Amino acid sequence: MKRDYPDRPIVGVGAVIVENGCALLVRRGTEPLKGEWSIPGGVVELGETLREAAAREAQEETGLQVEAGEVLEVVDRIMRDPESKVQYHYVLVDFLCRRVSGEAQAAADASELRWITIKELQGFPIAESAAGVIRKGFERAALESKTAHSSSESVGRR
Repeated sequence: MKRDYPDRPIVGVGAVIVENGCALLVRRGTEPLKGEWSIPGGVVELGETLREAAAREAQEETGLQVEAGEVLEVVDRIMRDPESKVQYHYVLVDFLCRRVSGEAQAAADASELRWITIKELQGFPIAESAAGVIRKGFERAALESKTAHSSSESVGRR
Protein backbone atom coordinates (compact mmCIF):
# COMPACT_ATOMS: atom_id res chain seq x y z
CA MET A 1 0.00 0.00 0.00
CA LYS A 2 1.42 3.38 -0.93
CA ARG A 3 1.84 5.74 1.99
CA ASP A 4 1.25 9.07 0.31
CA TYR A 5 -2.26 9.81 -0.89
CA PRO A 6 -3.59 6.53 0.51
CA ASP A 7 -7.12 5.29 -0.08
CA ARG A 8 -7.49 4.43 3.63
CA PRO A 9 -5.69 5.17 6.92
CA ILE A 10 -2.48 3.25 7.62
CA VAL A 11 -1.89 1.67 11.05
CA GLY A 12 1.39 2.58 12.70
CA VAL A 13 3.01 2.22 16.10
CA GLY A 14 5.26 4.28 18.32
CA ALA A 15 7.78 3.03 20.89
CA VAL A 16 8.10 5.47 23.79
CA ILE A 17 11.33 4.29 25.41
CA VAL A 18 11.92 5.84 28.84
CA GLU A 19 14.99 4.96 30.87
CA ASN A 20 16.83 6.65 33.74
CA GLY A 21 14.66 9.76 33.49
CA CYS A 22 15.18 10.20 29.73
CA ALA A 23 13.10 9.39 26.63
CA LEU A 24 14.69 8.31 23.34
CA LEU A 25 13.76 10.32 20.24
CA VAL A 26 14.70 9.84 16.59
CA ARG A 27 15.24 12.39 13.86
CA ARG A 28 13.46 11.10 10.75
CA GLY A 29 15.72 10.46 7.76
CA THR A 30 12.88 9.88 5.28
CA GLU A 31 9.42 11.27 4.49
CA PRO A 32 7.03 11.83 5.98
CA LEU A 33 8.55 14.14 8.60
CA LYS A 34 12.08 14.01 7.17
CA GLY A 35 14.43 15.96 9.42
CA GLU A 36 11.90 16.20 12.27
CA TRP A 37 12.21 14.70 15.74
CA SER A 38 9.72 11.96 16.57
CA ILE A 39 8.95 8.89 18.62
CA PRO A 40 10.61 5.75 17.17
CA GLY A 41 8.04 3.79 15.19
CA GLY A 42 6.52 2.93 11.86
CA VAL A 43 3.95 0.91 9.98
CA VAL A 44 2.52 -2.42 11.14
CA GLU A 45 3.35 -5.26 8.74
CA LEU A 46 0.86 -7.92 7.64
CA GLY A 47 0.59 -10.73 10.21
CA GLU A 48 2.29 -8.69 12.94
CA THR A 49 0.70 -7.69 16.25
CA LEU A 50 0.85 -4.06 17.35
CA ARG A 51 3.33 -4.87 20.13
CA GLU A 52 5.50 -6.92 17.77
CA ALA A 53 5.51 -3.99 15.35
CA ALA A 54 6.53 -1.53 18.10
CA ALA A 55 9.40 -3.80 19.18
CA ARG A 56 10.55 -4.35 15.57
CA GLU A 57 10.42 -0.66 14.71
CA ALA A 58 12.32 0.27 17.89
CA GLN A 59 15.03 -2.26 17.03
CA GLU A 60 15.24 -1.15 13.40
CA GLU A 61 15.49 2.57 14.22
CA THR A 62 17.41 2.54 17.51
CA GLY A 63 19.24 -0.79 17.75
CA LEU A 64 17.44 -1.54 21.03
CA GLN A 65 15.55 -4.72 21.80
CA VAL A 66 12.46 -3.56 23.72
CA GLU A 67 9.38 -5.00 25.31
CA ALA A 68 6.23 -3.09 24.40
CA GLY A 69 4.04 -2.57 27.46
CA GLU A 70 0.91 -0.55 27.96
CA VAL A 71 -0.79 1.60 25.35
CA LEU A 72 -0.14 5.27 26.12
CA GLU A 73 -2.23 6.84 23.37
CA VAL A 74 -4.02 6.25 20.06
CA VAL A 75 -3.53 9.20 17.72
CA ASP A 76 -4.75 10.24 14.26
CA ARG A 77 -1.94 11.81 12.24
CA ILE A 78 -3.42 13.41 9.12
CA MET A 79 -1.21 15.59 6.90
CA ARG A 80 -2.63 17.54 3.99
CA ASP A 81 -0.89 18.89 0.91
CA PRO A 82 -1.12 22.56 -0.17
CA GLU A 83 -4.43 21.79 -1.94
CA SER A 84 -5.87 20.30 1.27
CA LYS A 85 -5.83 16.74 -0.10
CA VAL A 86 -4.94 14.06 2.44
CA GLN A 87 -1.31 13.25 1.67
CA TYR A 88 -0.69 11.01 4.71
CA HIS A 89 -3.16 9.46 7.15
CA TYR A 90 -1.89 7.29 9.99
CA VAL A 91 -3.66 5.84 13.00
CA LEU A 92 -0.83 5.51 15.53
CA VAL A 93 -0.80 3.34 18.64
CA ASP A 94 1.95 4.46 21.04
CA PHE A 95 3.34 2.02 23.61
CA LEU A 96 5.48 2.53 26.69
CA CYS A 97 8.54 0.36 26.02
CA ARG A 98 11.29 -1.04 28.23
CA ARG A 99 14.80 -1.79 26.97
CA VAL A 100 15.64 -5.49 27.14
CA SER A 101 19.08 -5.24 25.52
CA GLY A 102 21.20 -3.37 22.99
CA GLU A 103 22.93 -0.03 22.66
CA ALA A 104 21.13 2.96 21.17
CA GLN A 105 22.31 3.93 17.68
CA ALA A 106 20.51 5.53 14.75
CA ALA A 107 19.59 3.03 12.04
CA ALA A 108 17.06 2.39 9.25
CA ASP A 109 15.17 5.62 8.53
CA ALA A 110 16.41 7.41 11.68
CA SER A 111 19.27 9.82 10.95
CA GLU A 112 19.97 10.71 14.59
CA LEU A 113 18.99 9.69 18.15
CA ARG A 114 18.76 11.75 21.29
CA TRP A 115 17.92 10.97 24.92
CA ILE A 116 16.05 13.91 26.50
CA THR A 117 14.73 14.69 29.97
CA ILE A 118 11.20 15.88 30.63
CA LYS A 119 12.65 19.35 31.27
CA GLU A 120 14.35 19.32 27.84
CA LEU A 121 11.06 18.27 26.22
CA GLN A 122 9.73 21.75 27.04
CA GLY A 123 10.51 23.77 23.92
CA PHE A 124 12.06 20.79 22.07
CA PRO A 125 11.33 20.89 18.30
CA ILE A 126 8.79 18.06 18.18
CA ALA A 127 5.07 17.95 17.36
CA GLU A 128 2.94 18.79 20.38
CA SER A 129 0.95 15.57 19.91
CA ALA A 130 4.18 13.55 20.21
CA ALA A 131 5.34 15.64 23.17
CA GLY A 132 2.07 14.86 24.95
CA VAL A 133 2.55 11.13 24.44
CA ILE A 134 6.16 11.38 25.69
CA ARG A 135 4.98 13.23 28.82
CA LYS A 136 2.55 10.35 29.45
CA GLY A 137 5.46 7.96 29.00
CA PHE A 138 7.51 9.80 31.63
CA GLU A 139 4.53 9.73 34.04
CA ARG A 140 3.85 6.00 33.53
CA ALA A 141 7.54 5.07 33.76
CA ALA A 142 7.81 7.00 37.05
CA LEU A 143 4.74 5.17 38.40
CA GLU A 144 6.14 1.78 37.33
CA SER A 145 9.46 2.63 38.97
CA LYS A 146 7.73 3.58 42.26
CA THR A 147 5.62 0.40 42.16
CA ALA A 148 8.67 -1.78 41.49
CA HIS A 149 10.61 -0.01 44.28
CA SER A 150 7.71 -0.44 46.75
CA SER A 151 7.36 -4.12 45.85
CA SER A 152 11.07 -4.81 46.35
CA GLU A 153 10.98 -3.02 49.74
CA SER A 154 8.00 -5.13 50.83
CA VAL A 155 9.76 -8.34 49.81
CA GLY A 156 12.91 -7.23 51.66
CA ARG A 157 10.95 -6.76 54.93
CA ARG A 158 9.57 -10.30 55.00
